[in-house]
Amino acid sequence: MSEANQTSEQQTTMYDWIGGEEGVRKLVNRFYDIMDSDEEAKTIRAMHKDDLTNIRDGLFEYLSGWLGGPPLYVAKHGSPCITKQHKPFKIDQQASNAWMHCMQQAMKDVDIDKKYRDMLTPAFQRICDTLMNHH
Repeated sequence: MSEANQTSEQQTTMYDWIGGEEGVRKLVNRFYDIMDSDEEAKTIRAMHKDDLTNIRDGLFEYLSGWLGGPPLYVAKHGSPCITKQHKPFKIDQQASNAWMHCMQQAMKDVDIDKKYRDMLTPAFQRICDTLMNHH
């Protein structure tokens, strides 16, 4: 088997397609940088502690497994119940839209190919829809 064939067979997940560990880390860091500075995200930024280090690590670990890479979150914390983790916060349509705004901008800013952004956007939207609780 040629090296080119081995590479294409190994790159079978979104995790690989968006750059593996480095790509996911860049996406998460850019996402939280936007959340930390964009006026449109102030409502969701207020849901987080001042220091975003732990939450950055948590989202990185979660997305790693969710995108088909190493299941870092599960290995460290067990199976995630993201609805329970987000229940204390008012997550309405405005919060969902703000989260999606940050993620869509982050995907563009870290140069995730449009075809992958187009696949990820509805998947991220389903997560946001699931988390809405309207308190």
